Amino acid sequence: MTTDPADLARSYYQAVLAAGVEHLLEARRDDCPWCGSTELSVHLRTTDLVQRKPGHFTLERCRSCRHIFQNPRLSLAGLEFYYRDFYDGLGQQTVERIAELGARSYRGRAEIIRPFATPAAWLDVGAGHGHFCRQARGAWPATRFDGLDQSEGIEAAQRRGWIDQCYRGQFTALADQLAGHYDVVSMHHYLEHTREPLDQLDTASKIVPDGGFLLIELPNPDSGFGRLLGRWWMPWFPPQHQHMIPVRNLVRSLAERGFSTMAIERGVAHQGRDLTMSLWLAINACAPDPSLPWMPSTPDHWRQLRRKAASAAGRPLLISASALDSLLDHVVRRTRGGNAYRVLARKDA
Repeated sequence: MTTDPADLARSYYQAVLAAGVEHLLEARRDDCPWCGSTELSVHLRTTDLVQRKPGHFTLERCRSCRHIFQNPRLSLAGLEFYYRDFYDGLGQQTVERIAELGARSYRGRAEIIRPFATPAAWLDVGAGHGHFCRQARGAWPATRFDGLDQSEGIEAAQRRGWIDQCYRGQFTALADQLAGHYDVVSMHHYLEHTREPLDQLDTASKIVPDGGFLLIELPNPDSGFGRLLGRWWMPWFPPQHQHMIPVRNLVRSLAERGFSTMAIERGVAHQGRDLTMSLWLAINACAPDPSLPWMPSTPDHWRQLRRKAASAAGRPLLISASALDSLLDHVVRRTRGGNAYRVLARKDA
């Protein structure tokens, strides 16, 4: 029996794909998971443009509340398949390199609370490898930073000293253990990944004490870049992003759970690089990495050559796109049309 990680990974993916991809999706639902309306329309159809794993996905928009969600959503087997080797395993180093680029965004998240409170204990939900908490310590050196995530990266974050205490598991399942211990709970690009985001908000309302704060950052589905770039807009990120939540929907749902919105940041939450990432997705679609274990066969010389040629041809285009993004980002951050937004809410007494 082989113990080589690459061989083990290929065996897993080929075994799953031998049964087809239909079992990786649940049955399509006919109502909106946010408001219950049956007035749905197709927003876009796409594939996995990042990892290039097999499958086709549909995002639908509710015409009543304008919530966008993947329909049908991933099954539990689908979650295992499409998340595998992204944040951990084969994709860990790439994700960590990308996370290192977010220092400016992390500092902005940490500073939004300064006019309202001095946090004593902060829980970051969906903390990944702990990069936000590491940066946030610079703004709040006396604050205790703990992190929760389902991936093994959260344990590495504690070993590195980037967080004080790690919790590995599902947020909803740990509510009783976490309740009352934190005056700030944050969810940065976490809620859009969850199967039932309203359940996550219910859990947050149990954990955050009266007078405490909930900070949420999400992709902005109303961003002009999303309309301009269509399926090539990175924040759509199928199939991992299950829900794209308009800011007014989030604010209304927080109010229903006893939270008052204290601040909304749009332009300054913009993460940039929309054109660069869109172009990278297109290049990756033309010539995906043939060595990945979910590809249909072992890589041959032609696939490897095509990958190298696409990378070489795309490099100057990516440099140009990055320069244009830098110019656009200065403008976008002064508007309400960025690719992300933040909401800070306080739990009413």
